[in-house]
Amino acid sequence: MIEELFAIEKEAYRDSPLHRLDARVKLIVAFAAIIALVSYPISTPVYLLGAVFALFYLVLWVISGLSPWVYLTRLLVILPFGLSIMVLQVFFPNRFFPGTDALLSFPLGITIYAGSAQFAMILFVKFLLSISFIILLSSTTRVQDMLVGARRLGFPSEFTLIMGMMIRYLFVFGQMFFRIRNALETRCFNAFDRSLPYIYRLRQMGYTIGTMFIRSYEQGERTYVAMLCRGYGKDAFLFVPPKSLLAGEWVALLVGLMVVIIAPIAVYLFH
Repeated sequence: MIEELFAIEKEAYRDSPLHRLDARVKLIVAFAAIIALVSYPISTPVYLLGAVFALFYLVLWVISGLSPWVYLTRLLVILPFGLSIMVLQVFFPNRFFPGTDALLSFPLGITIYAGSAQFAMILFVKFLLSISFIILLSSTTRVQDMLVGARRLGFPSEFTLIMGMMIRYLFVFGQMFFRIRNALETRCFNAFDRSLPYIYRLRQMGYTIGTMFIRSYEQGERTYVAMLCRGYGKDAFLFVPPKSLLAGEWVALLVGLMVVIIAPIAVYLFH
């Protein structure tokens, strides 16, 4: 997971028309697409809407110039969480599809309902596309640009300031983790080496985890003192100079919103 954190930020530093686009445009379009998907009624036309959004997403991904492997690796990390929720849905009757027959029956009264399976598939489409837009946003927008864009959109300064410090500290923690791991490797220690006694490996891993907690605490104290020296307090805020969108960015914003707004309305009215 630590390696994935650095990989996400590395991909965001690539150069493409989508990478160069203002963070506000990407934030608005991404969250508008997620809201449109989540708020669409639970019904089978979601599949058609999902196909339209998937085509729109594919166009954006091609413009970004990112490798499909980037998308797959990040999706596979999140997919088990979504699947665990959706798989449970098929074992209970669903209020959106009442009166449907049992699809499969197992011993001990375990039953898979056809309506619940349909509901799970609709949830999967919404989940997959929502996560995909988040992956695209994080892969094409640097963290600092995202925070600055959120501040310009009107997010409270307290929110963006705290989020900025938390994200920066995650990278500091990641570097600390790499240093400790390299120190263990240079000493030829492997926690999964069965030739070493189990108690010895367990004790060394306990020492390592304790060291990380202590170093994190010390780093937090140093960071807090440095913040106080720079005037940080309850009245501190993140100043972001105003910036107007360029003509091309306005066009990209309008096109993105037109797709996100018109597609659900058209599918709902004409399907």
